[in-house]
Amino acid sequence: MFKFLARAPLHDPAQSDTARTEVKTTTCYMCACRCGIRVHLRDGEIRYIDGNPEHPLNKGVICAKGSSGIMKQKSPARITQPLLRKSGSDRGAGEFEPISWERAFTLLTERLARLRATDPKKFALFTGRDQMQALTGLFARQFGTPNYAAHGGFCSVNMAAGMIYTVGGSFWEFGGPDLDRAKLFVMIGTAEDHHSNPMKIAISKFKRGGGRFISINPVRTGYSAIADEWIPIRPGTDGALFMALLHELIGAGLVDRSFLQRYTNAPQLVVLDEGEREGLFAFDPAAGPPGDGRNPHNKLAWDLTIGGAVAAYPQGVEDGRVLAIEGHFTLPDGTRVAPAFQLLRERVAATTPEWAEAITGIPAERIRKLAGEIGETALTGGYELPIAWTDAWGKRHETTQARPVAFHAMRGLAAHSNGFQTVRALAVLMSVLGTIDAPGGFRHKAPYPRHIVPNYRAFNDPAMVKPNTPLNAAPLGFPASPEELAVHEDGTPLRIDHAFSWEHPLSAHGLMQNVITNATRGDPYRIDTLLIFMANMAWNSTMNTTAVREMLNARDNKGEFKIPFLVVCDAFQSETVAFADLVLPDTTYLERHDVMSMLDRPISEFEGPVDSVRVPVVPPSGNCKPFQEVLIELASRLKFPAFTNADGTRKFRDYPDFVVNFQSQPGVGFLMGWRGKDGTEHLRGEPNPKQWEMYARNNCVFQYHMPEDQQFMRNWNRPYLDFAMQKGWRQKNDPVQLAIYSDTLQSFRLAAQGKTRGRQPPDALRGRIGEYFDPLPFWYPPLEDACTDPKEYPLAAITQRPMAMYHSWDSQNAWLRQIHSHNYLHVNPATALAAGIADGGWCWVESKWGRVRCMVRHSEAVEPGTVWTWNAIGKASGAWALAPDADESRLGFLLNHLITEELPFGSGRISNSDPVTGQAGWYDVRVRIRPAAPADHTQAERNA
Repeated sequence: MFKFLARAPLHDPAQSDTARTEVKTTTCYMCACRCGIRVHLRDGEIRYIDGNPEHPLNKGVICAKGSSGIMKQKSPARITQPLLRKSGSDRGAGEFEPISWERAFTLLTERLARLRATDPKKFALFTGRDQMQALTGLFARQFGTPNYAAHGGFCSVNMAAGMIYTVGGSFWEFGGPDLDRAKLFVMIGTAEDHHSNPMKIAISKFKRGGGRFISINPVRTGYSAIADEWIPIRPGTDGALFMALLHELIGAGLVDRSFLQRYTNAPQLVVLDEGEREGLFAFDPAAGPPGDGRNPHNKLAWDLTIGGAVAAYPQGVEDGRVLAIEGHFTLPDGTRVAPAFQLLRERVAATTPEWAEAITGIPAERIRKLAGEIGETALTGGYELPIAWTDAWGKRHETTQARPVAFHAMRGLAAHSNGFQTVRALAVLMSVLGTIDAPGGFRHKAPYPRHIVPNYRAFNDPAMVKPNTPLNAAPLGFPASPEELAVHEDGTPLRIDHAFSWEHPLSAHGLMQNVITNATRGDPYRIDTLLIFMANMAWNSTMNTTAVREMLNARDNKGEFKIPFLVVCDAFQSETVAFADLVLPDTTYLERHDVMSMLDRPISEFEGPVDSVRVPVVPPSGNCKPFQEVLIELASRLKFPAFTNADGTRKFRDYPDFVVNFQSQPGVGFLMGWRGKDGTEHLRGEPNPKQWEMYARNNCVFQYHMPEDQQFMRNWNRPYLDFAMQKGWRQKNDPVQLAIYSDTLQSFRLAAQGKTRGRQPPDALRGRIGEYFDPLPFWYPPLEDACTDPKEYPLAAITQRPMAMYHSWDSQNAWLRQIHSHNYLHVNPATALAAGIADGGWCWVESKWGRVRCMVRHSEAVEPGTVWTWNAIGKASGAWALAPDADESRLGFLLNHLITEELPFGSGRISNSDPVTGQAGWYDVRVRIRPAAPADHTQAERNA
């Protein structure tokens, strides 16, 4: 019995019974960081979760989310059995009857078999923040539907595509800042949830070592709060800042000329004469067809030592050559040309700091100082490491040049309709400083860098959508020219989301945010079955939330749903689950097998490839099944060729068996550790029947350390390029020249201008493509600015994911709700007081598209022209098994209600997305704030 002020301890740790305690290792999934964890169990019950100190990613560090994973198992929002919507009930009412898995499989198999035998594209599979896209994409390809996409289109495809099309890799899983060797770290547009624990570890070590940290962000939270300097910037204007920095660096000569000459296309000659080759690289007809994004070799450069043109490679990299990166020249046939870098110099001539100040709000003098600091640190502060390496043309370099300025950026740049060109500008900025895969700069992570353009063509042939026939290519990929678009002869989209069409040609991840609107409208056709996994498309994963919820329940003139059959797989009772016709109960990450694979999204480190797994630490709750198992079962029942033997019997017993035995090419599978029949081969080898056991015995992770001479300059590193091709990561061992100038973009522009004889865009889209597919980076205002009066709506509104939650996954987590149970609108005090709104007061935040009522918090840590809030904490009443009076629905709000999924375009409408990639323009919305009376519940209203 507890005694007040008694000396006896409440708990004596010396008396704890640890004999019954068991510790299992696995991989966290409380965010996308994928840290190693230890799960402590007693009598089969989870008692505690901590970080695994033997894991290479987080080295034992764990965050609030990771340690609270135990509450995922205890959540009252768990779905534990398959559910079928009751006949006659409306979607959204959440009225279900429990059914068996066999009935669920029978319903799905019969329906999907009919679609596959008649019109496969009437089935659409769209997945949220999953990490097994190699499996889900394979399922869609084997089914024969082009209508597959993952979360990237509404998350960060601008970041991925903008950098991959420029330097061959990107931030986060694909690469990142080398803070161990940097002196200056510049972070732009990054919230605290991205690469959370490893980034915290790296920044802590960097600052203790005397490194200088600058954060450029509209909001000073998370990482930015510990920066040495915070530079506030207006949302959507980062590209203007980068263009001004390029103006200053190039003007002052603070560029790495030798790097540009040897490792980029800066010296390659661009045709200036009008015609079908205008803006493309000049080539030697005698050497074969012209170089392009897939085959870049036949291009010319100007050698100043001989005063004439030479083949850029290999002649241009021979000793004694001095390639021009500036000037204008004339080829022997009279063609006027200029090096790509000369065109960049001309592009940035007008992008002065004064020009950028008017756009970004950053004083011109601060921009000049920042440019000087970046340039001087990278070049004057550069140093050499005694690491010898051999480049792709056989030249041995006795040292490796460090460029100690590291950048990091994420969705703050990506989630704008101008994000692709903004990210391109950042990638070019890093390139002219010579920081790409250099010590102290941006470094790749295996299997990157990819070729520019990656040798992965997205499916694009309408004639190949045939009954009972797999597609001849994966649904997602990287187009290199208009000929690779997924369009019909008349230029109309092949896919329901309009990905890889003339509307969004380089949509490498698809446009998940378009699916419900397009399918309801029948644009370009009606679908029958939509299967959604781990995507809350009726709430925080969609724009124009109220209207989209109405669309999910919309019926045609026959009284039938416009989307006839909606299947949702989730572990919890999200807002979207209530709209499903069939609910498939998923497991938690602690109850299933998973792979973080080199075929998908590995957790590689700079020093070498790393993959990891999850293994069940507790059995599935109730009657749950992992979605991976569901796909394996459906694929086997539907007799997909990749999943069945010649006699029609199933090839794989279950998902773990599939992971071990599936091979994308001989010796290459989902996992690279402990391959071979006896588990002694790594990276490539025969399937090992005990591979899962070996991962489980080794902290569920495999790490391979590459030799030191392969760890840097991988775009041009001969041993690495050969090694990567040998291990199946690359199709070619060609060097990856950085694309300061993108002839791929120019090929689309020429088509739009009618200067080429191949595929042509619809007339209504010619001007759009001609404007935005500029081969050089440039800044333009977000598309919403053209249809919203900035005087009427003077503020930018953005969201961030809080450090203690990820998406909407954990608003029902009992521990994490104690940190955040509702959200506020954070406003600069001067802005709020000018609107007559006190700290803690209520306001209406209004856009052209809708308004919500919310509480305000004054904060000096927000740029005066910006308001922001945490994303996904506000919930729909009744969702996630929360009480009707829960803070999440009573006080919380969702800013998505204010964002439109489409914008006016000509006489119609078009997706509110980047015109190059289809990245959703989450952060483009303009708002105003007005005082409001206090309310028992927040309210959302949609404007007509």
